[in-house]
Amino acid sequence: MNSINSQRKDEHIENYLRTSSFTSTLLEDVYIEHNAISDICLDEVDTSINFLGRKISMPLMIDAITGGGSSSAAINEDLSSICQELSIPMACGSESIALTEKESRESFELIKDKKDLLRIGNLGFERNYKDFVFAKELIDAHAMQIHLNLAQEMVMKEGDNSYHDPLSIIEELVEKFDCPIIVKETGCGISKNVAKKLIEKNVKYIDIAGKGGTNFIEIEDLRNFDMDFSDFYTWGIPTAKSIIDIRKLSDDIFIIASGGIKTAMDIVKSIIIGADMTAMTGEVLNYLLRGGYDACENFLKEINHKMKIIMVLLGVKNIEQLKKVDYKLTGQLKELTEN
Repeated sequence: MNSINSQRKDEHIENYLRTSSFTSTLLEDVYIEHNAISDICLDEVDTSINFLGRKISMPLMIDAITGGGSSSAAINEDLSSICQELSIPMACGSESIALTEKESRESFELIKDKKDLLRIGNLGFERNYKDFVFAKELIDAHAMQIHLNLAQEMVMKEGDNSYHDPLSIIEELVEKFDCPIIVKETGCGISKNVAKKLIEKNVKYIDIAGKGGTNFIEIEDLRNFDMDFSDFYTWGIPTAKSIIDIRKLSDDIFIIASGGIKTAMDIVKSIIIGADMTAMTGEVLNYLLRGGYDACENFLKEINHKMKIIMVLLGVKNIEQLKKVDYKLTGQLKELTEN
């Protein structure tokens, strides 16, 4: 598989491992207080939630990573097996390559073989209804992500800079599609104004993918030798700000907090300030590619165990109670969310 698109997929993974710019989610500006007289036992803590009509073991999914490149099949095989074992969902990477290159489809289709896996497909905002039907069927998806990657397209040397109307395709998909639609950013966050427009189109699920995690601007810049975009590396809305801003709009929207989620504390704080669940991409890929299958699986098991410890220290037994924990905002996050 040596197509330009396949090569680009592999370069994305290689360049992710080379990225060196790091920005903040601002979750460190969320203060939560220790409960010294907590009467909760570790065995009592339940981290499970319901998502897309299924019970999952903790409020975490593996978010869109890859598919279509020469290394994608092995990555997706490992991650889907881990997710199935741990009873958490998995989203595949963009399936756009599979629309035109048949040889790329195997790296996506193998996810379908995991019958107990909660599977989420993925296509970009420029695709049409027919493409989304194909992508859903390719992996027998339980939901579809529509990703908004405008900043990435602007710096990608093969980027699509033509006019598109993402709200129109989102509206059509929400109205007609036979499975839930999740609107997802790819590292620059969802603003309050954008979320308001999505809610007006009856979008029920938003995956924030805020600033602080995988930086696709840098990843694409490392592929672009004609122009330097390093001054854009800090572009975007911090994940914590996106969560707070969107939750203020509606109690009904299902918020998936992603973008720099790396620890159990990140997950807990995201839930406390308004998220319904969280998603990881880069940190999971790091463990898988640098440590192997067992290291990746053990990392996710430790995340769940550490979540339970934090919940004991807060005096809460389940995720619904966790959502009601008091918190204070400090520093830049407080300044950005005051109005």
